[in-house]
Amino acid sequence: MRQYVRERVRTSVDALEHVVGGLGTATLALGAFLLLFVTAVASLAGIGLVVVPSALKAARWAADRERARLSRWDAVVPSPPPVPAGLRDAVRDPWVRRDAAFVAVHGTGGFALGMIGLALPLSAVQYLLFPLYYWALPPDAGGPGYVTWRIDGLPDALAVALMGVGWLAVSVALGPRIARWQAAPGRRWLPPPRDVDMSLRIAELTATRAAALDAHAVELRRIERSLHDGAQNRLVAVTVLLGAARRALARDPALAAEVLDRAHDAAELALAELRTVVRGILPPVLDDRGLAGALDGLAAGCGVPCTVEVDVPGRCAASVEATAYFVVAEALTNVARHSGAGTVAVTVTRRADRLHVSVTDDGHGGADEGRGSGIGGIRRRVEAHDGRFTLTSPPGGPTTIHVELPCGS
Repeated sequence: MRQYVRERVRTSVDALEHVVGGLGTATLALGAFLLLFVTAVASLAGIGLVVVPSALKAARWAADRERARLSRWDAVVPSPPPVPAGLRDAVRDPWVRRDAAFVAVHGTGGFALGMIGLALPLSAVQYLLFPLYYWALPPDAGGPGYVTWRIDGLPDALAVALMGVGWLAVSVALGPRIARWQAAPGRRWLPPPRDVDMSLRIAELTATRAAALDAHAVELRRIERSLHDGAQNRLVAVTVLLGAARRALARDPALAAEVLDRAHDAAELALAELRTVVRGILPPVLDDRGLAGALDGLAAGCGVPCTVEVDVPGRCAASVEATAYFVVAEALTNVARHSGAGTVAVTVTRRADRLHVSVTDDGHGGADEGRGSGIGGIRRRVEAHDGRFTLTSPPGGPTTIHVELPCGS
């Protein structure tokens, strides 16, 4: 029951956040739609033709804001090429026509849905809190919203609060649907036409394949370097020490025993190096303890106080969990070495078929992917898995690394 209530609250809060964001883009779309409408009417008289390119660019700008919003919440919506410069080419462009259809529908229907979706929880709060302030109002003034009858005392105020419970139930039930309805025009008209979408997807897969090959080559070089600089050198030392012990065995047994002890220590170090390399390929802790346990282990070994919150029902694919593990491991290493942070928080959640990983620290910020801090390696590993990587690190902090990985079957 507790899990169900928690899930409903999270869904309702997410839906409200989506509705508020959609209301913002709907306001922009409404302005762009009105500009297009006025321009079209003026063009009938021949005086609005010079404004058409600007009106189309305004529609594109409003549509791009919705593309960015939808891309943050779900699958990425690709951005179109710039609006053609010529009037005839711009009018014939399928992207432009889809943008115009979007601003017309989202600017009207999306705006109305956004107002309704925002009014429902606000009304619920207003009704629920009425017993706290009813005494400050004249009894004949009634209550909030549709409550116009006389409020004579606390029982009447509590009856109004009970109505607020009903408004809250309606808000929880309709909020996610309103968010989906509000996003529907963008999902329909903002993605590219089918033939263009296929070309973009081919280009994206080509780039992803190249990133995967690069990440694979980098990983092989890392493993080879670890074996060459670590375990191989230890094993060479073991071989040298065993040879010295064999030569000293007949002449000086005490020296031979000492050399054998040193060879034993070198062999143990080589074994430790090999274990480290194996853990770097695919950590066994993921199989033993799962992603949550593995991340708890990383947090325990971090040099900065670290909190971990994992909300992932069930298990993801092994490759997805390994990628998430390495993202967090590299991010925590960067925090300890470069950020000057006092605390760091790791959050991992699963929404539908996407695994979301966030690492946030309160350090001095200013992280730069191009300065060899390991962030580029995180991006390559994520993109090789067809995921998305976002770095936010303004000067002064905080720094947040957010990663989305596909984990649906």
